[in-house]
Amino acid sequence: MSFDGEVEVACKTSYFIGKKENVIKAKRVVNSFAGKDILVIYHQGDFYAIDARCYRKFMCSVADSGGPLQNGDIEDFDGRPCIVCPWHKYKITLSEGEGLYQAVDPSVKPMKPTWCSKGIKQRVHTVTESNGDLFLTLNDSSESFESDYYQTEKYRKTLLKT
Repeated sequence: MSFDGEVEVACKTSYFIGKKENVIKAKRVVNSFAGKDILVIYHQGDFYAIDARCYRKFMCSVADSGGPLQNGDIEDFDGRPCIVCPWHKYKITLSEGEGLYQAVDPSVKPMKPTWCSKGIKQRVHTVTESNGDLFLTLNDSSESFESDYYQTEKYRKTLLKT
């Protein structure tokens, strides 16, 4: 806060994604913004932006980690649009980056699967539209997400070696 009582607001950087009509036609666009690989998705009238690689991390093999979400199917689970990792079949909500799974309580008969949350696993970002142009604002929260690993230089160097 400044001395005259005005609140200083940090200005977040917006990055140009492309023309709205082009993203609608493509349905998915992967691009690098400020060194981060982001998947922008158009689905049922809404735009979503999410880290481009699945949060799943195998300790023994980098080659099996971080599936390319741009190749995943989009399906509704429990009424929520999700992208399904093409490698791991993990379900990730497009709006929140929440990992979903189906569970069954064996003590309840008849057994009925229910959708449960693993918590927020994938970093999601904000897409805005202005005069037919789409812009991305990166989620710069200090909170750590499992998908953050795939945005690091360490991962990129390891990936290039495989």
